[in-house]
Amino acid sequence: MRDVSGAALEGPRAKLDADTIRAAYSRYAKSYDSWFGLCSRTARHAAVAAVNACPGNNVLEVGVGTGLALPFYTPAKRITGIDLSRDMLTIARRRAAEMGLRNVESLLEMDAQATSFEDGSFDIAVAMFVASVVPDPRALVRELRRVVKPGGRILFVNHFARESGPIWWVERAIAGASGRLGWHPDFRLEHMFDPADLSGAKVRNMRPLGLFRLVEIPN
Repeated sequence: MRDVSGAALEGPRAKLDADTIRAAYSRYAKSYDSWFGLCSRTARHAAVAAVNACPGNNVLEVGVGTGLALPFYTPAKRITGIDLSRDMLTIARRRAAEMGLRNVESLLEMDAQATSFEDGSFDIAVAMFVASVVPDPRALVRELRRVVKPGGRILFVNHFARESGPIWWVERAIAGASGRLGWHPDFRLEHMFDPADLSGAKVRNMRPLGLFRLVEIPN
């Protein structure tokens, strides 16, 4: 694989599998909202606002986690959420029930790379903070292209590694701890997207400090 400049592109240095991901997010489930929920709030709200602005009402949220985004969709959007972590989904289901979120149609334990949905089931898919978690991010893109209708929208909000600078050094330094962290600090846009995908994409840096980016691609 090569990046857009033609240089050889290394993948993330540590590989994650489904069991590793489940174990990591089982540890995080009870404290997730208080730490990651806070630092990712601005990017999450921006992703939901982008979904709300998209035409169509059938929405797939990939990596729904504890359901932090669920209260912010407009009532017209009909939400199906999926996640690999049973512990996170338990919290999401409780949140949806306690808040009376009637537009949340189902919250399912499912592998985002190989869902059970039929082709073209959704108008919009949004994957929040999951691209650097899945074992094969390109398979994730292919699967979302399959389940979203032609002409629909696919959005990703995620941490994508810098190309240089102090933060880049930190990302590289902690990359070997991916298995413990449950995500890839050294994950780059080019690990996920082909140049053709990026040529038609809208990419926005999110606060704080541009740690997250929002990527929207047409299907």
